[in-house]
Amino acid sequence: MHRIRTRTLVTVAALLLAAPFPTAAHAAEDVHVEGRLPSGATYLMDVPAAWNGTVLLYSHGYTPPGVPNPARNAPDDTTKSLLLKQGYALIGSSYATTGWAVTEAVPDQLATLDTFTARFGRADRTIAWGTSYGGLVTTALAERHAPRLAGSLSMCGLVQGGVANWNSTLDPVFALKTLLAPGSGIPLTGLPGPAAATEASDAMTAVVTGAQQTADGRARIALAAALHNIPGWNDPSQPRPAPTDWNAQQSGQYQAVLGLVRFPAFVWRQEAESRAGGNTSWNTGVDYRAMLRDSPYLKEVEELYAKAGLSLKSDLNALDRAPRIRADRNAVDRMSRTSSFTGRLTKPQLNIHTTGDALIPVQSESAYRRAATAAGSAPLLRQRHVDNAGHCTFSPGEQIAALHALEDRIRSGHWRGSDPAALNSRATEADPASPARYLPYSPAAYPRPYDRAHPCDGHGK
Repeated sequence: MHRIRTRTLVTVAALLLAAPFPTAAHAAEDVHVEGRLPSGATYLMDVPAAWNGTVLLYSHGYTPPGVPNPARNAPDDTTKSLLLKQGYALIGSSYATTGWAVTEAVPDQLATLDTFTARFGRADRTIAWGTSYGGLVTTALAERHAPRLAGSLSMCGLVQGGVANWNSTLDPVFALKTLLAPGSGIPLTGLPGPAAATEASDAMTAVVTGAQQTADGRARIALAAALHNIPGWNDPSQPRPAPTDWNAQQSGQYQAVLGLVRFPAFVWRQEAESRAGGNTSWNTGVDYRAMLRDSPYLKEVEELYAKAGLSLKSDLNALDRAPRIRADRNAVDRMSRTSSFTGRLTKPQLNIHTTGDALIPVQSESAYRRAATAAGSAPLLRQRHVDNAGHCTFSPGEQIAALHALEDRIRSGHWRGSDPAALNSRATEADPASPARYLPYSPAAYPRPYDRAHPCDGHGK
């Protein structure tokens, strides 16, 4: 907190010493500003000439190390253009570092807001919003810095929090290693560096690719996918499989499992572990039989095992017997403090999620609802779902509809016009050219929740 306050004050002081800048309310034309914060992060601001007094603080998604990390202030160009025409000011930063950068992202976003205020004056209303990993950053802002905000909108957000995320990322690769490569020695946690992570990723990719060529292997990949709640339809460019087309569903899961193995499960994990100072994941005490029983994809797994002539009971017994992984308690505590949630909201939050998300499965919403309910914040939280495959594959209209529903809640104190039918009407009005696909939907429970409202969540570490 001290570092955040120091960086913010430095930013504001520097700007106040600068030449005066005309306020947006009186600007003769749209204003576009780019700059750099004291942390080294860049920022981006767009303020229309007819600014409506609301500023939208956008938190972008995960940027892997080594990948360009520009500042972003909207999820896509079409949504950005529509919002600017409606009079919103759009701001956002790049974050000072890439990777699992929560400790940089939160202060950089606050410093960006301070920079905006120093240049343009205080907004009538500030709304935090973000996509994917940016949904985690947005929720951290909402829980920890509520006085700065009127409300928040998390889209396809990693709202299960960091500890839960890395635990659930461990489960499928633990199953893959145990059932497909038990003698491989592929390390799943405690990766000493990027090279070791890449080597482990390459080895597991080869295992999964080979397994997909056999009926036994395909059944076991489906089991691993079910433990992570990876849907069979997760790519919007592919047709939706029929409800009992187990082969097509497994094919979609296979592609998603490959993506998980290539990036989050090893390479991204290693970077996050390096920040936490050790392994943040465990599966001691985990009942994989119960986890599969609660998965929406149990029937698919059973059918594929039967088709392969393979014993599901034997494989679940193998998972039970396999040596388990323990976490580093200090690393878990560090990850928990920086990246897990209390569920304590004091301002409204609206979350939206696609039903066919493989990277951050829709069940993550159940995890945050659990935390908010335990904290007594459930009345402030609404969660809505879009019937589409893919991660963050919302249309511009669907995103703007959610924003307007949140604004109505902020103004009125009541959730009105936030049901799926009303959101679809709002989406069509906001952008008639884009689809409106909100639907009534209740995601299954998150398989391994962890939040700061439930101290018992860490008992197995």
